[in-house]
Amino acid sequence: MADKPTKGLADVVAASTALSDIDGKAGRLFYRGYDIHDLAGRTTFEETAHLLQRGDLPGRDRLAAYTGELEAGHDLGPLVAANLAEIAGRQQPMEALRTLVSLGSADDPDRDSAGAEADLRKAARLTAQQPLLVAAYHAARSGADLTPADPSLGIAGNFLLQVSGRTPERRAIEIFDACLVLHADHTMNASTFAARVCAATLSDMHSAVVAAIGTLKGPLHGGANEQVMKTLQSISPDGVAQAVRDRLAAGEKIMGFGHRVYKTEDPRATHLRRMSEELSADDPTYYRMSKEMEEVVFETKGLYPNVDFYAASVYHYLGIPTDLFTPVFSVSRMSGWTAHVIEQHADNRLIRPDSEYIGRRDQKWKPIDER
Repeated sequence: MADKPTKGLADVVAASTALSDIDGKAGRLFYRGYDIHDLAGRTTFEETAHLLQRGDLPGRDRLAAYTGELEAGHDLGPLVAANLAEIAGRQQPMEALRTLVSLGSADDPDRDSAGAEADLRKAARLTAQQPLLVAAYHAARSGADLTPADPSLGIAGNFLLQVSGRTPERRAIEIFDACLVLHADHTMNASTFAARVCAATLSDMHSAVVAAIGTLKGPLHGGANEQVMKTLQSISPDGVAQAVRDRLAAGEKIMGFGHRVYKTEDPRATHLRRMSEELSADDPTYYRMSKEMEEVVFETKGLYPNVDFYAASVYHYLGIPTDLFTPVFSVSRMSGWTAHVIEQHADNRLIRPDSEYIGRRDQKWKPIDER
């Protein structure tokens, strides 16, 4: 008889990967052997995407070539452009992204190829297109024209430009770029696992990414950062401690705390806390509330903040609408999802776990009139 399964496949090794690794006891995260503390704020998101998708941090020449691929693959296809306004009017952000990425597959130059080189090209295009999809969706639902991209700004700067319609300050670009690096990959999380399961059937990269987006949509995964902001906005700045204690006493969950893997502070939260403090110079309300909430939750439950907690106030200070927080997560994680699809396709075996049957047995059929 098979061992009794753990709920949520906890502690089950689902795949071998060279992409990222976590030391949960020490609170460390690595991308291809590089500590996240060495990468965040030092490498651009484009460099990090190259590291994940192509195996190493590029020198200037290879980075320029990769950036050229991103720029060349940045434009949305005609099918997406033709349907964007209607989708924006009828679907919420993550629903829309799920639809738009699927539509985009029809116009991808490598749509009929599943080879290794085609996967690399598709990964670059998807990474370039995701921030544009989010910004274009936001413009369409707002009835505004999308601000043209500025080639000098890169992915982070152009996203802030196109979402706000204003040229962002250099420091804001640097902070957002670091946010994208921090969110780029995170071992076998739910959306990455969904992407790999899909890819393991030898389905195409767009299908695998659509599976990942559908999984990220859930509030227990990507939606947590939005819930953190909504919680902050629902509490009086002068009543944070009591509100948190009351909610915990009532059995409610405070989003943004605890993690399945980390037993100490999430290393990404360390960076995001500093960013939130820096960005709060002109209006410290949400940073101060977050700090107080963090202290009360740790005092009461012994839980540390995870990546979602301080990401909420950082994105708020950067001027990103709250309902786009999870789509922003997808902008970053596209680099990791596509890298995992590449890795799965390169050394594939169908992912087909077993299950434990817990239903009734020895049932006897009866004609319908005797039931």
